[in-house]
Amino acid sequence: MLHTPASFIPLITRQEHDDPLTFLFHQGKLLLREADLAVPGLGTVSSMDVDPSRLQPVGLLDGRYVQTAWLDGDAAPPGYAWQTLRSALWTLDAPLAGVAGRAAQVAEWARTHRFCGACGSATSQARSERCFTCTVCGHMAYPRISPAMMVLIRKGDAYLMAMHVNSPSKRFTPLAGFLEAGESIEEAVHREVYEEVGLKVSNLRYFGSQAWPFPHSLMIAFTADYESGEIRVDPNELSEARWFGPDDEWPERVPHISVSSVLVDAHRPPGR
Repeated sequence: MLHTPASFIPLITRQEHDDPLTFLFHQGKLLLREADLAVPGLGTVSSMDVDPSRLQPVGLLDGRYVQTAWLDGDAAPPGYAWQTLRSALWTLDAPLAGVAGRAAQVAEWARTHRFCGACGSATSQARSERCFTCTVCGHMAYPRISPAMMVLIRKGDAYLMAMHVNSPSKRFTPLAGFLEAGESIEEAVHREVYEEVGLKVSNLRYFGSQAWPFPHSLMIAFTADYESGEIRVDPNELSEARWFGPDDEWPERVPHISVSSVLVDAHRPPGR
């Protein structure tokens, strides 16, 4: 599952390093060397004229300094290509993928907070925390984190999964949705389940959580028991929802990049 490796130390202060790991992003894509999926070295970054003010500290991975930046154009140096972050996370080694997800969120925060969201004035970056502060009104902007619930509902020996309309993978997965202002995670689970499939659930149990950089989610996964109701799909959110039992063909197994696949496989019947 995508996660920050134990050998990673976060940093908010820039450092000088002879061989930094530099993650460069453009419109949701990550620049990687085609031959071996390596991030560009210092010489390549210098040749691309990356604005030094855009380079943000991310941390140390096994003692190696990690930084990130976003670019306006999509010109790639020879031997390099832009890959969607989603595809990169599936192909990079697990430690590098975990740091890439974090770097993507830091770069997107820096890109979208150059100006104040309250008065439109320029912002400056704080020295003691990861924050942009408006130079006029003092408005403070921290990296955005959007909590979202996920739930796998059990009814007897069957589990409810759905095909989400906007799903990039077009696979059956647990129900999921973002929290609304003022909600607890538990309240969001009950609301989303009822809105999306018309069911009531009970006995919520925490399963796990995961930072998910599309673009800045925090996925918080649960299991729950079916209580009442018949499936009534919200066509704006789902194309289909149904129960998967031990005799059904379950969604194919996929590498454990997301907490969703871990949650499903933890309850998958033997042989399915």
